[in-house]
Amino acid sequence: MSADIGLIGLAVMGENLALNMESKGFEVAVFNRTISRVDAFLSGSAKGKNITGAHSIPDFLSQLKSPKKIILMVKAGEPVDAFIELLVPHLSKGDLIIDGGNSNFNDTTRRHEELSNQEILYIGTGISGGEEGALKGPAMMPGGSPEAYELVEPIFTKIAAQVEGTPCCSYIGPNGAGHYVKMVHNGIEYCDMQLICEAYSLMKSVLGLDAEEMQKVFNEWNQGELNSYLIEITADIFTQFDDGGSPFVDVVLDQAGQKGTGKWTSISALDLGISAPTIAEAVFARCISAIKSERVDAAEVIKGPIGTFDGDREETLKAIHDALYAAKICSYAQGFALMREASTEYDWDLDLGNIALGWRGGCIIRAKFLHRIADAFDRNPDLPNLLLDSYFRDVIETAQPHWRNVISTATQLGVPVPAFSSALAYFDSYRSSRLSANLIQAMRDYFGAHTYNKLDNDGNIIVDKDGEPKVFHTEWMLENRPEITVE
Repeated sequence: MSADIGLIGLAVMGENLALNMESKGFEVAVFNRTISRVDAFLSGSAKGKNITGAHSIPDFLSQLKSPKKIILMVKAGEPVDAFIELLVPHLSKGDLIIDGGNSNFNDTTRRHEELSNQEILYIGTGISGGEEGALKGPAMMPGGSPEAYELVEPIFTKIAAQVEGTPCCSYIGPNGAGHYVKMVHNGIEYCDMQLICEAYSLMKSVLGLDAEEMQKVFNEWNQGELNSYLIEITADIFTQFDDGGSPFVDVVLDQAGQKGTGKWTSISALDLGISAPTIAEAVFARCISAIKSERVDAAEVIKGPIGTFDGDREETLKAIHDALYAAKICSYAQGFALMREASTEYDWDLDLGNIALGWRGGCIIRAKFLHRIADAFDRNPDLPNLLLDSYFRDVIETAQPHWRNVISTATQLGVPVPAFSSALAYFDSYRSSRLSANLIQAMRDYFGAHTYNKLDNDGNIIVDKDGEPKVFHTEWMLENRPEITVE
C-alpha cells in the first residue's frame, strides 16, 4: 500500500487528472473497466511516472493507503452507481469515494446518504476546465461532509488552478452542493457561449465582417472588461482555416451538442421558482440548432424582413460589446440568484462570493470580471441579486442604450438573438415595480377559482388580522359578480 489516491476512469479527463496529481508529488493508482486502457496509459503518457495500474478492483484497492481515497472519473448516471457497488464491499469505515464527473446533484445527495449509512465518506466534486484544466489545474467544487473534504483537501488544493496564490478549490457545502454549483456553472457557461455566438452572428450578418476582422475584434475585447477564456478561444478559432482555405468556423455544421447540465440548471430554476430565462434560452438555442434539416426546409418557404444595415460600423461594434457585457451580467445574476435560493432550500449555506473567486482560474467561464462578483458579495453578503450592486447597476445603466439598439437592429433585420433579448426582458422585469401578472391572476380566478390577493387604494396589499395577505375570489359567473374573502 503506497498510493496516496486512486483514480477510476481513464478517458482523457481521467488520464490528465492522474498526471496532474502525480506532477504535484502524489503517488496515484489507476483502474479502468477496459483493462487495455490501463496498460496503454502506463506505457504511454504515464511511463516513468509515479503511477501504478491495476487489472481488478481488489488489486486496485490494495495499492491505496488507508483511509482509501478513490476518484471516479466515469460517465454520470448508472456507471457511477455501478462502480460504487463494486467498491463498497472492499471498503472500510472512513474510506472516501469522490465523484469527479458531471453528476446530477440529486444523485449525489442520494449516494451521499446511502454511503453515510454504511460509514463510507462521499464527495461530489464538480471539476471544470476541460482536458487542459484537468492536466494543468482545474477549478474544483467539492461538496460532502467537512470531514470527508479534510481527507482530500491537501491533494485538491495542490492540483487546482491557482490565482494570486489562492487555489480555485474550496469546500462548497454538504451532500450535493458541489455538483449543484458545478451544474449552475455549466448553465452560465451555456449563456456565455450563446451570447458570444450572437455577437458573432451580428458581426457577420449585419456588419459583414470576415474571420480576420472578427479575430481582431474579439482579441481587442479580451484586453478589457470582457476578458475571459471563452472570448480568448473565440479569437483563436477565427485564426484557423480548413484545408480548402475557408475559415474553419464556416465549415463547422451549425448543430450544437449538449450533455444535459444546462437543461438541469433550467429545470432546477423552475423547481425553485427562480427566473433564469437566459440560461433556458441558451439551452433552447441548442435545441433549435439541432433540427438543421427542418430549418433548411423552413428557410425555403418562410421569409423574414429584407433590408440592409447602413449604420456606423465602429459605433455598432461598441454597441455589440456593451450588449454582450450587459447580457452576461444578467446571466450571472440569474445563476447566482438560483444558487442563493438553492442554498436556502437545501440548507447548504453557500458562500457565493467565494464561489465566484473559485471560478477565476481553471474553469471554462473564468473571466476577469468574476472578482467584481466577489466584491459585490463582500459589500453585501445578503445581496439578493447582482443587478442591485452599485458596480453592476452602473455598468448596465451605461450599456442600456446600446443594448436596446442592438436588439432592435437584430429584430428589424431578422437576426435571432434569443439570449440578448431574454437577458434584457429579465432586466426590465426585475426593475419593474408592477408587472402584468395581475391580469394572469384575474384570469386564473375566472376560469379556475384560483383566488388572488388584492391592493387597497394606496397600493398596499390587503392583509388579515394576523398580517397575512387576504385571499379573495370573485364569483365571475354570477350577474353582479360578488367578491368574497376566502377563509
